[in-house]
Formats: sequence, C-alpha cells, structure tokens
Amino acid sequence: MTPTTLEAMAASVPDGALVALPPDNSLPSIALAKALVRRGARGLRLLGVPVAGFAADLLIGAGCVAEIETSAVSLGEAGFAPRFSAAVKAGTLVVRDCTCPAVHTMLQAAEKGVPFMPLRGLIGSDILAHRPDWRVIDNPYADGGDPIVLLPALQPDIAIFHAVMADAEGNVWLGRRRECATIAHASKRALVTVERVVPGNFLEDERLAPGTINATYVTEVAVAERGAHPVALLDEYGFDAAYVADYARMAKTEAGFATWLDREVFSPRAAAAE
Repeated sequence: MTPTTLEAMAASVPDGALVALPPDNSLPSIALAKALVRRGARGLRLLGVPVAGFAADLLIGAGCVAEIETSAVSLGEAGFAPRFSAAVKAGTLVVRDCTCPAVHTMLQAAEKGVPFMPLRGLIGSDILAHRPDWRVIDNPYADGGDPIVLLPALQPDIAIFHAVMADAEGNVWLGRRRECATIAHASKRALVTVERVVPGNFLEDERLAPGTINATYVTEVAVAERGAHPVALLDEYGFDAAYVADYARMAKTEAGFATWLDREVFSPRAAAAE
C-alpha cells in the first residue's frame, strides 16, 4: 500500500458527492475537510453519522455544501454550529432531518446489501411528515395494528475519517470507535487519513485485529499528523477546547469566519501543517 497525499485525496472527491462524516467523538478527518476547502469543493451532500460537528460546519461555512442529512449539527460544549445556523437562516442549505437510529439503520441496510431495513422508534414522531421516502407499513408478521417504518438503504459515495494508523497492507486500525467501519462498509469509497503508517499486518495481531477495518474497504490512505485536531483522537491527543471556542467565536460572523479561514486553512503555515 502506497499512501497518497492529502491534496490528491481531496482532489479525488468530486463536486456533488454524498460524503459520510463521523461525529466529533469518533475519528473525523479535519485535515481532509480543510483540504477540501482549499480545493474549492462545491455542491457536496453531507451525511452526519449520526450527528455532524466541526468538519461539517467548516465545509458549510466555506460554501462547499449544498445539502446535509443528519440528526444534529453541533460544536458540543462550544455551542451551536455557527456557519450551519447562518446557512439555514439564509436558506442556502438544504437540511434533511433525520434521527441517530435512522442514520445507522439506512447505512446498515447498504452495508448488508439489502434495499431497506425496518425501524420502530420513529412511529408517533413529527419527523415522518418530513420524510416521504420513509414508508410506514403494517408488520407482515403481526395480526394487524402494528405499524413499522421501512427506511431505504443509503450508500454514500465517499466515507471520510481519520485513524491512528494504517499498516503496510492498507488495513486501518480504528480502535474502539466502530461507526467508521459501518460507513466504510456502506460507502462506495473510503478515504482515510492517519497519523502514521507502520509495518506489518494488523489482522495477524490478536490485539489489533478486533479494532481493524480490512483494506478491502479502504480506497486510499494519506498521512496527516494530528489530522483530527482540534477534536480528540483516542489516546493519541486530547480535545483542544480553546481552539474550538476560538472558532465558535470568530465564525459567528461571515467576516470573522473568513479571517479564521485565512489563518487556519489558507495560510502557508496552515497548509504546511496538514
């Protein structure tokens, strides 16, 4: 396995692609999100699995996103996602409302290669009125009066996430966070940034194999040290609360966000650090 570069990886993401992103507590690739901003990506459709965070807000603010499907967009302790909120108010972003179980159910259907999967918990909620693509039927194994929702399989074009390491065979170690395995299995392609590439084969190590995603599901790997920053990466490094708070403060206004982009994404120092 020969790693690619971060910029080449970003260039392989076509405009308009359906891109699955994990939440901030589960291995997001902030480095690749920044590279997509530098590339000038447009019309992306994001899927928050099951919620969206820093990377999604950054991409939305930079004008890279046309649509998002998720259960929430948030910066956690730093509050609401400012550029997402601004885009919704301005009417420049299509939002497809979802729930956490629904996101996982649709991805699991794609992962298993079936056209749909049932989910019960949506019955009685207002969200069904806004999702005509979700069908309510009677449970065929009951005597009647037992409605259940059918959700269509959802296959993202691309899964994007960050991990601690890949091995020489292209296997990627995810550790205890398994959302990324689901989106990689369900997606047409998986683009993974890692802290490092190490020799050997994780699947031959009894300690590492349970937390490893097979290279079969990994399209490309790029090395990006501290590629999840400012969010935490397992036991590698912690959450940079000051960085996120600074972003949340500056991104409240379009001018402040532009200044932040110039400093943290477009400046030679920022690009070289990725």
